[in-house]
Amino acid sequence: MAGSVEGGTRDAILDATRNRLLADGYANLSTRKVAAEAGVPLSQLHYHFGSKNGLILTLLEKENRRRLERQRTMYTEEAALWQRYERACDFLEEDLESGYVRVLQEMIAAGWSEPAVGAAVRSLLFGWYELLTDVLREAEAAHGPLGPFTAEELATLIGNSFIGSESLLLLGFDRSTLPIRSALRRVGQLFRAWEDAPQQPRKRSR
Repeated sequence: MAGSVEGGTRDAILDATRNRLLADGYANLSTRKVAAEAGVPLSQLHYHFGSKNGLILTLLEKENRRRLERQRTMYTEEAALWQRYERACDFLEEDLESGYVRVLQEMIAAGWSEPAVGAAVRSLLFGWYELLTDVLREAEAAHGPLGPFTAEELATLIGNSFIGSESLLLLGFDRSTLPIRSALRRVGQLFRAWEDAPQQPRKRSR
């Protein structure tokens, strides 16, 4: 019983943190406001999370873990790479609407000046780059070379494209100023052309 109560308190605090972060931003986030919205004493935040940064990073880790697992499951489906990539673009829209992208970008910005936050965010982001690299290695094994890129290089470009696009979309750029969404989806067309092209025979090693 005590464990379920503590779990409920933690969840309530994390939900309140998410709401306040989206409303106020990281710089203006008040632990007192979080406690008030969660309906718990301020001491409970310190008991469960230690500090403001511990609170925010726990929230980010929870949100990130759920979405990374969603992405990992999607990429294991029996479908062409270009179809799975288009699904990843659909997920971006869901994550923008849910507020996850805002939380992530707030913490990326905080990490520029707070080394501990930066280290934690780098660790979380690296999981996405590892997943992309694994997917592209599998595609390379099935369809041949990825042009001039290694799987790691192409995964880095794709990951960077999404993170940069998220930042610009949050700044308010829309299709009338920059074709951000359509540009990301065009990459799927490149994957489709690559997958549909006749596979080049591999050179024999001497």
